[in-house]
Amino acid sequence: MTVASAPNLDHTRLRDLCGGAVLIAGDDGYDPARRPWNLAVAQKPAAVAYPGDADEVAALVRCAREAGLRIAVQSTGHHAGAVEGSLEDAILLRTSALRGVTVDPQKRVARVGAGALWQDVVEATRPHGLSALHGSAPDVGVAGYTLGGGMGWLARRHGLQCNHLLAAELVTADGEIVRTDAQRDPELFWALRGGGGSFGVVTALEIALLPLEMVYAGVLAWDASMAETVLARWSDWAANAPDEATTSARLVRLPWLSRLPETLRGRRMVTIDGAILGGDERARELLRELRALGPEIDSFGQRSAATLLRRIGDLDRAAPVVSDHMVLGTLDAAATDVLVQAAGSDPGLRTIELRQLGGALGRPAPGAGALDALDGAAVLYMAGTVENEAQRTAVEEQLARIRTAMAPWAAGTALLNFADGPADPRDAFSGPTFRRLCAVRKRVDPSGVFAAGHAIPSAA
Repeated sequence: MTVASAPNLDHTRLRDLCGGAVLIAGDDGYDPARRPWNLAVAQKPAAVAYPGDADEVAALVRCAREAGLRIAVQSTGHHAGAVEGSLEDAILLRTSALRGVTVDPQKRVARVGAGALWQDVVEATRPHGLSALHGSAPDVGVAGYTLGGGMGWLARRHGLQCNHLLAAELVTADGEIVRTDAQRDPELFWALRGGGGSFGVVTALEIALLPLEMVYAGVLAWDASMAETVLARWSDWAANAPDEATTSARLVRLPWLSRLPETLRGRRMVTIDGAILGGDERARELLRELRALGPEIDSFGQRSAATLLRRIGDLDRAAPVVSDHMVLGTLDAAATDVLVQAAGSDPGLRTIELRQLGGALGRPAPGAGALDALDGAAVLYMAGTVENEAQRTAVEEQLARIRTAMAPWAAGTALLNFADGPADPRDAFSGPTFRRLCAVRKRVDPSGVFAAGHAIPSAA
C-alpha cells in the first residue's frame, strides 16, 4: 500500500485528534518527521502524528483501525530498521510530546513519559541522589530501551532494566487506556518486561531507582596497535570479575570532534570502559592488572553516576548506521585474537564492542519478566556509518567477515536491543517463553494493529 492508496484515512479528523500535530506526504516537515535516528533506514508512513497525551493516543489508535492501518510507535527511532516494511500502511506515532519525568524520592520511583530520553531521567533523579539502570547514550528513549531489556553499566550487579519496571500505562489495540503491573493483568506486565513493543502503545512507565550518587567509573585507552594484548588481558579479567564490575572493550575510531583533545581526533584506539561499584580501594585493586598494560588514557575514579550516560567515541547525533551483533557463549584470548585479525588494520567500522555479560545478567531474577536472564560471556556489537552505497557495501562485507570469523564462539541467540535491523525474536527467547509471548500478543492485538520492531507474532 502506498500513501496515496490509503483512502480510508481521514486526514482532517486525524489532525483534529492531535490538535493539528499530524503530517502527511507533501506537507512541509513531513520528511524530517518521518526520519528515524538511524538515517540509513527509509520509512514512508501514511502519516506522522504527535499526540499530546494518552487520550490522543487512544483516539489515534481507533482512527487507524477504522482506516485499516497499523500503528508504529517511535520516540527516537534508534531501532527503526527492526520494523518490517516501509510503514506505508501505518501511522507513525511519535511520542516526543510525552516526555515528562516525575520522581518520588521516598519510594525511589520515577514516572516516565513514553517520549522521555535517558538524559531527562538523569536530570530528574540526580538532585535526589538516585540513579536508573540507563544505558550509555543520553539520547536513547527510555521506553524502547526498557521494553526490550536494557543493559547498562550497573547490569552485572542489578540486572536488566526491564525487570526494574514497576508498572506501565498503555493504549491497547481497541483504543482503551489501561494500567498493568504485578497485580493488574500480570501476564501482560510479564510480556512488556523484555518482550518489546508488540502489545500496545506505552504512554508512561514507572521504574525503580537506585540510591546511587557516585560511582568508580571511567575509561582506559591505548593505541589500536595494542588491541591484541589489551583484549586478551581483558577477556581473562572479565571472566573472573565480580558482579560489581560491568565493562566493555572496544576497537573504536574516535570522531573528529572539537570536544576531544586534538591528539585523539580521528584516531583508532582500543578502550575499556565501564563502572565498578564499591569502595575506591576495591576498585583500584580490580583494575590493577589492566592498568599494568600502561594505558595512554586513564580516567577511572570516583565520579557522579550521571557521567555513565556518555562515553568516548559514541555518536551524539543522528547518523546513517549499519550494524550487527552476536551473543558469544564463551570468550577467551583465542577469540579476541581472531576478532582483531578479522577487524583488520584499518577497519571501516566505527566501533567493534565486546559488552561483558555474566553476574546478575546470567541469573533469572525473582518475578522477572519475559527476558529474565542472558546466557553468554559477552555481546559483540559492530557498527559503521554509511554515507553512500560504496561505504554501505564495505561495511556490510566487513560485518559479514567478522560474523563468520567469530562463529565458533557464537551462542546462537540474539539480544534484540542490540539488533538494529531485522532479527527473529525466536532467537531471543526459549521456546516456552516465545510461545507464551505469542499467546499474549494474540489476546491483546489479534489483528496486528501494532507495527513493532522485532514484532512478536500472534502464533508461534
